[in-house]
Amino acid sequence: GAAHPRQEGPADLRLVPPALAGWAAAALVLDAPANWAVGVAACSLLLAGALLLRPVRDRRRGQRRDRRRGRSRGGRHAALAALLLCVAASTASAALHGADLRRGPVPTLARQFATVTAEVEVTADPRLTRPRVRGNRAVPPTVLIEADVRRVTETGGATAVTRTPVLLLVDVGGETGNRAPDKPPKDSRAPSTGPGTSRWLGLLPTTRLRVTARSAPPRQRGDRIAAVLRVRADRRPPDVVAEPSATQRLAGRLRAGLREATEDLPDDARALLPGLVVGDTSRVTPELEEAFKETDLTHTLAVSGANFTIVLALLLGPPGLAQRSERRGLAPRLGLHLRTTALLGGLLALAFVVVCRPDPSVLRAAACGSVALLALATGRRRSLLPALATAVLLLVLYDPWLSRSYGFLLSVLATGALLTLAPRWSAALRRRRVPPRLAEALA
Repeated sequence: GAAHPRQEGPADLRLVPPALAGWAAAALVLDAPANWAVGVAACSLLLAGALLLRPVRDRRRGQRRDRRRGRSRGGRHAALAALLLCVAASTASAALHGADLRRGPVPTLARQFATVTAEVEVTADPRLTRPRVRGNRAVPPTVLIEADVRRVTETGGATAVTRTPVLLLVDVGGETGNRAPDKPPKDSRAPSTGPGTSRWLGLLPTTRLRVTARSAPPRQRGDRIAAVLRVRADRRPPDVVAEPSATQRLAGRLRAGLREATEDLPDDARALLPGLVVGDTSRVTPELEEAFKETDLTHTLAVSGANFTIVLALLLGPPGLAQRSERRGLAPRLGLHLRTTALLGGLLALAFVVVCRPDPSVLRAAACGSVALLALATGRRRSLLPALATAVLLLVLYDPWLSRSYGFLLSVLATGALLTLAPRWSAALRRRRVPPRLAEALA
C-alpha cells in the first residue's frame, strides 16, 4: 500500500547462467544421437556431484582472509554445480522429446510411404490452408491437424501402441473456406465452408480419431513431427473414437461464445476480435490475412503478452499503479490484498492458457506474465530476474522445442529489457521533468 515501492539492491543474476546453459543444451541435443545425449547428461551429473561433495578445506581456519576465500570458493563450486545440473536436466528432457521422433514404427512406416490405420489424439486446433496453384493445376485447401499417434496398424495387420507426434493433412474433397463451424458465413468476401470441412475444423484438442492415411516423412529435418499422414476425407466426417476432455469442452464453449457475441459487429471487426483476444483466427479471410501481412501486423493476431496484459488489467488495473495505494482495477474495489490479487492473477493465467490453448506463444506470455505477478506478491523488484530465469528454465524443460523458437528468444529479451532497462529510463525521464504518467507509459 505504499505510495512508492522501496528501492532494492543490485540485480540478482545468479540464476541467469544456469538458465542460459539449459537453454543452449536443449537446442543442441534435440536432434542429436541418443548415446551422445546420454553421455552429456551423465558427465554433467558426475561433475556436479563431484563439485557438491568436494569438501572445502580451509588450512588456516584462524585467518579471516582464508575463511573468506573458502566461502568464495564454495560459492563458485555451488554455482557451477547448479549450472551442470541444469544442463543435465535440459539434456535429458530434450533427448526424451527427440526420441519421440525416432522410436516406434511410425518413422519407419513414413520412410516406406506405407498406408496405415492409426488412432490419433488431436493436440492443437485444426487450421485450413489457403488454396494455391502448383504447376498447371489448382490445389484445394487442406485441413492441418497436429496430433499424436497412440495406436497404429500396418497393412499386414500388425498393431503397435506408441506416442509419436505427426501432422495430419486432410483432403476434404475440394471444399473451401476458412470459417468457424458454429455459424453460417456472414461476410460475403469469405468462401463458404462445406459440412465435411466444418466437422474437421470443429475438432477440439484431446479428441481421439481413427484415420486411414498414407504416411510420409517430414520435408525438413529438425521438425517436431515424425511423419505426415495424408487423409482422404472425401466429404466424410471424422471417425471420433473418444470425445475431448471436459476442460477442452469448456474452453471450446467459451471460444464459441466469444464468436457468437461478435455476430453484430462489422465484418472485419467480427473476424479480428476473437483473434486479438484468444488467438481464434478461424474467421479471418484470406484477403484480410494478406492485408495484415502487407502491413507487417500479423503478430497482432497471435496470442502474446499483450493479450495477457489486457486480461490482467481488468483485475490489476494499470501495471504502473499495481503496487501503489492509487492502484485501480477490480481487485482494489473488492478490497483484496496484493498477495491475494497475485494468486487470483495466477489462476487467471491458468485459465488464459486453457482457453487460448497451450501453444508456445501462449506459454511464453503466461510465464513472463507470471514474473510480474510474483513481483506483485513479493513487492521486490530484485526478485524479477531470478523469476524470469526460472520461468525460462521451466519452459525449456517442459517443451525443449522452445529453445529453437525465435519468438521465445524475442519474448525473453523483451521481458528482460523491461526488468533492467525500463526502470532506468523511467528514472531518467523523471529527472528531466517529464510528466510522471508519460514517463511510466514510455518505460
